[in-house]
Amino acid sequence: MRCPYCKEDKDKVIDSRSSESGRVVRRRRQCLLCRRRFTTYERIEELVRLTVVKKDGSRVPYNRDKIIAGVQKACYKRPVSMSEITVLAEEVEEEVLRQPGQEVLSQLIGQLTMIRLKKLDKVAYIRFASVYHAFEQVDQFIEEAHEVMLRSEDIPGQKNLFDSK
Repeated sequence: MRCPYCKEDKDKVIDSRSSESGRVVRRRRQCLLCRRRFTTYERIEELVRLTVVKKDGSRVPYNRDKIIAGVQKACYKRPVSMSEITVLAEEVEEEVLRQPGQEVLSQLIGQLTMIRLKKLDKVAYIRFASVYHAFEQVDQFIEEAHEVMLRSEDIPGQKNLFDSK
């Protein structure tokens, strides 16, 4: 592996760890010339490229980072850690990869994300749902919030979405 600092290709591996549910190996390396440390990630090259079919019919390559970015926006200033968001994205990705064929509908990815987000954080779920469903009327938003209030179980350590007083 070529050192990103001095460009020498002589290094030694200091530490190796599995991450992303065992699909990635994270290696900590040290350059033998400049002695600086850097991290590399080793992934299996995916033979099957998954394509996402969007609402407008266009097709784009699957990208897990888009799930993470959407959930991060929904969880802004919420008590949800990055590791919880990553786990959520990994669960969605695993289910998407189990689908037959090489194409998956963006609506399925959105639904799988919302199911998990609803269990993780009610407010973040409402935020995500408002963008996903593109509510055009306030009453649509209120109706969705009422559904969450009536049908979801309490999440330990999280306040109610609306006080019933």
